Amino acid sequence: MTTLTTVLTYGTFDLFHIGHLNLLRRLSQLGDKLVVGCSTDAFNEKKGKRTVVPFAHRREILESIRFVHKVIPEESWEQKRVDILREEVSLFAMGDDWAGKFDELKDICQVIYLPRTRDVSTTEIKQLVAAMHGENVLELKRIVERLKAITDSF
Repeated sequence: MTTLTTVLTYGTFDLFHIGHLNLLRRLSQLGDKLVVGCSTDAFNEKKGKRTVVPFAHRREILESIRFVHKVIPEESWEQKRVDILREEVSLFAMGDDWAGKFDELKDICQVIYLPRTRDVSTTEIKQLVAAMHGENVLELKRIVERLKAITDSF
């Protein structure tokens, strides 16, 4: 009887980008089945994170990826051990920005950390959008001031 290798990872997957896709593709190549835990909005709030894209949409995006076999909600840090046992996971994998953080799970499965895609992160995208928004607000204020000066001259 052949044993399937199930790979499990977790993430927020907000503002889904090529780095997310690269990670999931690489993880899918490490086993027969890829299970993805997607952080719920409530769990992100507990972590002090605010997402742009709501959980239901992020889940639907993940479910539409052909090499993702199952998406489960991530509602707490503590659930990982239970999820590993329930899903019969042989390999738990995360991006290397989490290196060492989940080594305590090595007693029930293999744990690895993969390199992140260079030059792309959700945090950086959010910072760029915020900066662009700030620049636009300043430009709008300048335009309004010029328009006000023009209308005051009449």
